[in-house]
Amino acid sequence: MFIVRLQNFQTTPPWFGLSPFLYLSLRDFGCGKAISLDDLFRKDRPNKMPDKQVAAPDNTAVRVALWRALHVEVDSPPHVLEDEVGLKLVAPDDGWRSRPDMSPFTRPFRASIVARARFIEDLVAEQAARGVGQYVILGAGLDTFAQRRPELGCRLLVFEIDRPGPQAWKRQRLVDLRLGIPSFLRLVPVDFEAGDAWWERLAASGFDSGQPAVVASTGVSMYLTKDAIAATLRQVAALAPGSTLAMSFMLPIELADPEVRPGIEQALAGARANGTPFISFFTPTEMLTLARAAGFREVQHVSAATLAQRYFAGRTDGLRPPNNSEELLVATT
Repeated sequence: MFIVRLQNFQTTPPWFGLSPFLYLSLRDFGCGKAISLDDLFRKDRPNKMPDKQVAAPDNTAVRVALWRALHVEVDSPPHVLEDEVGLKLVAPDDGWRSRPDMSPFTRPFRASIVARARFIEDLVAEQAARGVGQYVILGAGLDTFAQRRPELGCRLLVFEIDRPGPQAWKRQRLVDLRLGIPSFLRLVPVDFEAGDAWWERLAASGFDSGQPAVVASTGVSMYLTKDAIAATLRQVAALAPGSTLAMSFMLPIELADPEVRPGIEQALAGARANGTPFISFFTPTEMLTLARAAGFREVQHVSAATLAQRYFAGRTDGLRPPNNSEELLVATT
């Protein structure tokens, strides 16, 4: 059994994992309408020569890394996710805690980021206990699973897929920090702008599509057309029996909790202004229906409220992810 993760693709175009509240960095990508996954990858960034890869993480990767670190620094224990390795990779200026995107206004969204990351890692641990042998993170960005969870990682082959430039930067930072590249970690560069297909690169790195897999796709679907989402669902549903998909999706804004609706509306406006509008919203019933039509044997809706109950129950500091904004689909073949 294998695990493929389309997680917060923190150093690539927006379909790879920008939550609605991370839209500010979309201006870096110069993307137009979301048509297909590969099309989105091939959009040139406006501040980059077409034939060069930027060897640095972009704003979204940095923001997520800092939010994870801020959770550990300012939120009361128990922490949902403990990740300060990303902070070491980024090595920001001393004033990073005063950035506008680190303000108390973003606290619920910070909770959402750590909640969904924890859910994915719990899923990995669960599947590893059932004999999963490989874990693939598509759009790894500044993901630090391999550094934080060596006791779990050493039971797997961990594949991190990312664009060559940012991945080379991350590799060098791991070396500089004397963290190194653990023996179970495979860094797989994929040059989408040159036409590389991530499935082919993944297979060339040892992934066996004939074995069951877990696919996690977070912060992606709102940027894709319904047809593109359905195509992705069909591709994953065609994996070996016993495969599992975890995919986040956005509810229609009118279903969002009133207290977080202004933040989501700001995200919608910002994304639209940057030319990367949110174009797909689903009720849970609609998403489950789409997954069934794609060929999944079992489908389940995991709500933000469920994540809040699982990871934030009993907290006295009020930290919790917003309800009815970004939800999860879990589907099995």
